Amino acid sequence: MTLPYAEIILKKGKEKSIENFHPWIFSGAVAQKPETLKDGDPVYVFSAGKEFLATGIFHYSSIAVRILSFRKELLDENFWIEKIKNALALRQALQLYNNNATNAYRLIHGEGDGISGLIIDVYDKHVVMQAHVQGIFNFRKEIAHALQATLNPETIYDKSEDTFFTADKNRFLSGTYSDCEIKENNLVFYVNWEEGQKTGFFNDQRDNRKLLQNFCKDKSVVNLFAYSGGFSVYALAAGAKKVDSVDSSAKAKLWAENNVALNKLNHHQFYCEDVFQFIKNSDEQYDVWIVDPPAFAKRIDTVKNAMIGYRNLNTAVLRKAKSQSIVFTFSCSQAIDKELFRKLIFQSAKQASRQVKILHQLSQPADHPVSIYHPEGEYLKGLVLYVS
Repeated sequence: MTLPYAEIILKKGKEKSIENFHPWIFSGAVAQKPETLKDGDPVYVFSAGKEFLATGIFHYSSIAVRILSFRKELLDENFWIEKIKNALALRQALQLYNNNATNAYRLIHGEGDGISGLIIDVYDKHVVMQAHVQGIFNFRKEIAHALQATLNPETIYDKSEDTFFTADKNRFLSGTYSDCEIKENNLVFYVNWEEGQKTGFFNDQRDNRKLLQNFCKDKSVVNLFAYSGGFSVYALAAGAKKVDSVDSSAKAKLWAENNVALNKLNHHQFYCEDVFQFIKNSDEQYDVWIVDPPAFAKRIDTVKNAMIGYRNLNTAVLRKAKSQSIVFTFSCSQAIDKELFRKLIFQSAKQASRQVKILHQLSQPADHPVSIYHPEGEYLKGLVLYVS
């Protein structure tokens, strides 16, 4: 019987990672593949002994196959419906689905939900999807149909990389909305997925924003790399006497100030400037610092420079932080694991000659699950520090 997908044969002994349910097959593990195989083609994976192992998507990259199932499957609409239903069941268990206080959450978190290379975020009645690889992008219409069958959203917007769009450049797979207002823990935020970073809002900091409120009443707070002011709004809502937001983006300034106004809050100032220059020039004695930079390392070959960036940034903050202040510091670089991040903060504290205690170790929320077989999925690291 002719199989519907091309066959990939692994080198002898290279099936071990698949037997451990890791969702990636690296190019060095591949022994045979058809010469006609195109980037993004679905494939069946077999061991050197011709034993079936998995169904996945092939790419001409270091990660040659991203596994979507350890069973022999057809990647048809029913396959995607089942994947989305399973993911939705988890969000229902987390009480994020049909939640009156919070209507923004992550529905699909890549490998954590068994779909390597796909992100889907829900913003009230709208859905934003983002394919990180060609093979997932090729199935975007099937995924959109599956979303319609399960969630029936008003809008499905594709925020995938520009390079994937060739013949059909339409990003609206359903509806026409490019923005909306959402609720998160009964606070209101404006989200623009067409112009904003990532899918428009950082749902991954939801729990950490809530934790911040424990430290903010009657305190002065500075939010570095503030983007649309998520941490700033939470701090003000918790009774901070003053919050300064810092970001070099003019759009971030507009959105952050709008979010403060939406929640009818005061005592907020936005500084549209380079964060490193702001730290250098500021003489303000803040009680609470939030340090949430963009990813300094998106690939493993950029880790060395990223380490320097994180170390310099946190050293500058710890030198300026007054005694008995609180610092929330983060890294969202997947290539920087939590052990390395903690080591970098140790080095920063030493360079700044400050005594520092760790109060909390932070990560991503439960709607950004990490597969036990794919620890690389734990990308968000954070520490709450007490500086003395």
